Amino acid sequence: MTRLNPITTPRHQLRAEKAARNREATLNAFMAKKAEIDERLARLASLSDEHFGNHPDEINWGHVGTLEHYASLLKRITDSAFSEGEHAE
Repeated sequence: MTRLNPITTPRHQLRAEKAARNREATLNAFMAKKAEIDERLARLASLSDEHFGNHPDEINWGHVGTLEHYASLLKRITDSAFSEGEHAE
């Protein structure tokens, strides 16, 4: 994107260009974070499909505690995302 000359370009046009650059940067940052979340969710889904790295015949209460911890962290995220729990309005 070529930048406008601040000496010869009207202020409203300069502000519009700056706003457009800001929107583009914002969208790029948003999409990068979304891709990061999507990747983490895919990894979690894959790990869940594999019983979180445990053989079903070898599950013990320690594994249950670990999943309880994971579930509580995910609940905090979903409560925030969906305005539920402590984030309810």
